[in-house]
Amino acid sequence: MPTFIGMLSWTDQGIRAVKDTPKRIQAARESAKKFGVEIKQIFLTSGEFDILVIYEAPSAEHIAKLAMTNGALGSVRTRTVQAWPEAEMVKLISDL
Repeated sequence: MPTFIGMLSWTDQGIRAVKDTPKRIQAARESAKKFGVEIKQIFLTSGEFDILVIYEAPSAEHIAKLAMTNGALGSVRTRTVQAWPEAEMVKLISDL
């Protein structure tokens, strides 16, 4: 299944309620399941983004629906990219 990396930044609303983050993570996991997305790992990060999420999903459409649903709640803004593991990257490059 394709892998995606979500880079999330808290909104003003999200950081004001930062203590609710564990509850929001659980709700995000449940929402992800509804869209056929599995949240593999979640990291608190420093730098440009506050949270990094590793997802697996059947397609980018599934991720887009999840991102819009979570974004509509107002606590985070998201950027998501597809990621290819090393073996797949080598295969892609070898096909050039």
